Amino acid sequence: MLWETSPNSTCLHAQREAFIADVNRIQADAELANARAQLRLPSGRSLVAPTKEGKFVAMTSPARLAVSVLVISGCSRHEAAPPLIRPVQTTVIRYGTAGEPVSLSGLVQAQNQTSLAFRIGGRLIDRRVSVGDTVSPGQLVARIESQDAKNTLSSAEADLASAQATLVQARSNEARYRSLLSTDVIPREKYEDAQRQLAAAQSRVAAAMASVRTARDNVGYTDLHSNVAGAVTAKGAEPGEVVQAGQMVLQVAQKGGKDAVFNVPATLMRQSPKPPPVSVALADDPTITAMGHVREVSPQADPATGTYVVKVGLDNPPDTMRLGSTVIGSVTLSPQPVASIPGTALIQIDGKPAVWVVDPATSGVVAQPVNVVRYDSASVIISSGLKDGDVIVTAGVHALRPGQQVKLSPPAT
Repeated sequence: MLWETSPNSTCLHAQREAFIADVNRIQADAELANARAQLRLPSGRSLVAPTKEGKFVAMTSPARLAVSVLVISGCSRHEAAPPLIRPVQTTVIRYGTAGEPVSLSGLVQAQNQTSLAFRIGGRLIDRRVSVGDTVSPGQLVARIESQDAKNTLSSAEADLASAQATLVQARSNEARYRSLLSTDVIPREKYEDAQRQLAAAQSRVAAAMASVRTARDNVGYTDLHSNVAGAVTAKGAEPGEVVQAGQMVLQVAQKGGKDAVFNVPATLMRQSPKPPPVSVALADDPTITAMGHVREVSPQADPATGTYVVKVGLDNPPDTMRLGSTVIGSVTLSPQPVASIPGTALIQIDGKPAVWVVDPATSGVVAQPVNVVRYDSASVIISSGLKDGDVIVTAGVHALRPGQQVKLSPPAT
């Protein structure tokens, strides 16, 4: 019906009432005309027209129709509602270089550590230094029993003397047989046998001399001397114990550089293709710090923990950063230009994160996809999708639609 298309309720009511009144009058005139026609009376009041059934229907006057059309058309014309402008809160995008901060605990160790051990086995009878003592090159630090080595040396020396006596006799025989051979007194085979005996005696002397040298070295090996300068960090045997050849008796941290050693999870290894600089601080006193660089990365993960041992060389560490101290290493992985936005600014467009960007020319909003690096407790870190200076909506985002105009509050910088 016509009045149902008008948005104005007052005009709608008036139109409806006027239309109903006209219909009622037309029906009344038609009924009166039918009655008069049946009584053969002139109507004189309204125009009527016969129908097929022999009845007359009153026709509405042109003036009345014009009035009705004017009323209807006047009510249907109305001004369009102004566009809705929503007030929103905004912020301005500012990019900065940042990355994901990571902190791990580790220990301070010497860059070079030496294990001092005896080259031969024996019972340890003396250890002259302990953990914490300093040693210098050539210093005697431990001794084992040397009697067995000395006895071996005496036996080797006796064998050498015997071999040398045999060699003297073999040389004399060779010289005598050579002179006799020149006069054809002895056959040539006799002289050749003397030569073989001389060569065998010379070999026995050489072997005996080597045995003497070995025995003499073993006697020297009963004394353990340090070949580096540093501090003793560990001990592997106590006096009275029988040690094997190569068993660690003392461990010495050499003077010089220090390392901060960390057990790094595999996920962090993958996130940092290039070793970043490391800030190292004492766990019990964060004011004592030193900078370091990754010096060594284990190629194989620990089978028990699944972590990789990473050694960070410390640059000019303070003396208070002693060996064995617990330290906290802090790095920033994959530094890149990022921007922080409030978590309330984020929306979803086709399942992807986006924000509403305000067009300064039209004050309308446009949905812009963004690349999210990580989510913090109250903010979202993005790396791309926006430019420096872009104004984004931070409150009221779910009531907006593309192109909608907004009223900006003062941007939060």
